[in-house]
Amino acid sequence: MLTIDALKQFGCNTDDGLSRCMGNEAFYFKLIGKVIDDKNFQMLEDAVASKDLDKAFDAAHSLKGVLGNLALTPVYQPVYEITELLRERKDIDYSEYIKTISEKRKELAALMK
Repeated sequence: MLTIDALKQFGCNTDDGLSRCMGNEAFYFKLIGKVIDDKNFQMLEDAVASKDLDKAFDAAHSLKGVLGNLALTPVYQPVYEITELLRERKDIDYSEYIKTISEKRKELAALMK
């Protein structure tokens, strides 16, 4: 079951995330549940695999905003990093970023159970 303590131990800035949800813990948890299933995670992975850097940037930028607003720092940080590289259309191997994002997303999802 998702708790504030579990999110804090995971590395989230729950005070910031909750403040953006007007202190409504149930609403905060609901939004976290939705972000775990955000289609942009798959879009980012697919776009990187096909080397469509424009589409990858769009997906990463969208995720960055949502994750940042909810202060989900462990997932936000690698998304932030890949977003900035994609903004510059760097032709590099993004696989480690994708792997880290996927792992952190799975860890966050596990907290929901």
